Amino acid sequence: MRHEVIVGVERRRFWPDEMKLSILREVGVGGATVTDVALRHDVTRQHIYQWRRQMKDKGLWPEPEGISFLALDAPEQPVMPVPKPDDELPAEIGFANGRTLRCPAGMAEADILRLIRLVETA
Repeated sequence: MRHEVIVGVERRRFWPDEMKLSILREVGVGGATVTDVALRHDVTRQHIYQWRRQMKDKGLWPEPEGISFLALDAPEQPVMPVPKPDDELPAEIGFANGRTLRCPAGMAEADILRLIRLVETA
């Protein structure tokens, strides 16, 4: 009979709630995605999502209520041109999480993409 002993680093780690919350707060800061934060802390993306759910269940992570506004790093000049009455209709984008993003007609594509990333990470 043959026995095999596997030697390696134990990967099971303990993460206190304060550390989990600190890591969760990094998502979206400076455009950081869940993947970016997971790689930075040597965890999987699933850990981030699971921790978010755990913190919500414990009442430590706020539940989104209704409409929420996100801060943007806006340039000095106006981002959105004022639409003329003859312009096309505004764009409306629906997300899988139930949120809706409405953008005025004529808004720059780069600005729309930035808003989409912010809504998806919120």
